[in-house]
Amino acid sequence: MIYFLTVNYYSTKLLVKLINSLPSSTEINYKIIIINNSPEDTEINNFKNQSVQIINAETNIGFGKACNLGIKYIYHQDKQAIVWIINPDAYLAEPCLATAQIFVDSHPELSIIGSIIYTPTGEVWFGGGNFIPATGAIISQDLLTNTDKDYITCDWISGCSLIINLRNFSEIPLFDPAYFLYYEDFDFCRRYAQQGHLIAVTKQFSVIHQPSSITNKNIFLKIKHSTYSYLLTLERYTNKEIQIVRLTRLISYSLVLFLVKPQVALGKISGVLMYLRRYMGDRH
Repeated sequence: MIYFLTVNYYSTKLLVKLINSLPSSTEINYKIIIINNSPEDTEINNFKNQSVQIINAETNIGFGKACNLGIKYIYHQDKQAIVWIINPDAYLAEPCLATAQIFVDSHPELSIIGSIIYTPTGEVWFGGGNFIPATGAIISQDLLTNTDKDYITCDWISGCSLIINLRNFSEIPLFDPAYFLYYEDFDFCRRYAQQGHLIAVTKQFSVIHQPSSITNKNIFLKIKHSTYSYLLTLERYTNKEIQIVRLTRLISYSLVLFLVKPQVALGKISGVLMYLRRYMGDRH
């Protein structure tokens, strides 16, 4: 069984396109689990049917925690399930459910799989992620366009379209709740890679994503959470020297940005302060 898991935060209108991109036939068994991070968004209840399950969070608990609610629910329903985490502002490029099922079944060695992701204009938005610990660079690359291989192994997969093969996990695979938004997908992949799980990206099936159609509604909060999560990630996966260099650059750039993009600059500084408060708190 394939379970599509998506997180709603005032994105009901976007979810229509995602749901409509899924097949209406019953040739492939699938269900849609919507974690509702905006409980007052009652329009979401119009989607309820035999294939759509809605789980309401009490408030906006962030992306990772919301996904954890869904993963736990799915795990208790079917420990052999395929969990396809997908953004509400993304949708299947073509009817590819059968292809995805065959792909996962044909490659049981893969625990975490990413599909290639295109923008609506056909550009590659995500085709694999790499990480360079020596510099702290977290890179999104196109690893797929110039290859005919079924898949390419990589360091991390975007949470916009991330598939978890539960068969490969002896315990429930969960996101770290320390991340509210951004970089939780990177941390998820790196933690499970360190446990020996294989991560890869494929172009055998694809999704289309309208970049930042949700988070750009509040630039300040977007930048704040992104900055905090990035610094937390550097702390976990690089060394002190890299952390200091990156933090110094970030603060310096923020001060320059105040002249041209004050909301972005405020978001970055707020994210830095949020991280430093947590960092200092952990050491007392």
